[in-house]
Amino acid sequence: MKIKFIISVISLSLILNNCSYVNIAENIIIISGSDTMLELNENLAKEFMKNHPDISIYVKGGGTRVGINDLINNRCDIAASSRNLLPEESMLLAKYYGSLALVYLIAKDGLSLYVHPHNIVNDLSLIQVKDIFTGRVKNWKDVGGEDKEIILVSRNPNSGTYQFFKEHILEGENYSENLITFNSTKDMIKFIKNNENAIGFGGMGFNDGVVQIRIEGIYPSEQNIRNDSYPITRYLHFLLRKSPSGNVKKFLDWVLSAAGQNIIRNSGFISLWEYRL
Repeated sequence: MKIKFIISVISLSLILNNCSYVNIAENIIIISGSDTMLELNENLAKEFMKNHPDISIYVKGGGTRVGINDLINNRCDIAASSRNLLPEESMLLAKYYGSLALVYLIAKDGLSLYVHPHNIVNDLSLIQVKDIFTGRVKNWKDVGGEDKEIILVSRNPNSGTYQFFKEHILEGENYSENLITFNSTKDMIKFIKNNENAIGFGGMGFNDGVVQIRIEGIYPSEQNIRNDSYPITRYLHFLLRKSPSGNVKKFLDWVLSAAGQNIIRNSGFISLWEYRL
């Protein structure tokens, strides 16, 4: 068992570090991309492999941009993305593979604003959020809080969430020069838990030790996100170079089934369907 594990680790290292890989084993699926979706993808892979022990699924994060680059350069089978493809990314896929990426919506997400539990601010308007993250508002007292400087945190620019927030909330404006960025959502959450004046944003599935505040008076609950009453909703995607076949298709079909969607719900996100197992 130990020897088999070592061989598996060496094989995965070779697959992930080569400029491109040739998937000589039909029973290997590689998913790369969104950090927001990393734990979700790990949960999906783990549950799927329980019932399909002949199929191995390897999951890595790094951000949506990393996943899409891996897809373009043939380093993964599936790119996990928390945003839509950029025009230049679509052009590269079309150039290299003769077609645009196939996009599968697998879940719905509410982009949440995280603050420390001791922060008395529990509701912000979209305008206030924009003013905070562009740096026009620098003190919590200007949005109903204490007289303390706001500490801005975010994922790094490789993150689809970073790009989505800039496009849809900042309306294309630049982030404040005081923004602190992190390579993972978990690291960002840890920072907020230890800094009472910090504020960050990310998927609704991350809420351990932080408070997800209301936006325009609406909390990011499952019902509010499903019916689009919460102001910041988005879909989470799986991207492929071509029409799926074999075990990749088997996995995608399962993700979109009741069983797969139940894992999505249990991972803190919103399933595409309302039924429950």
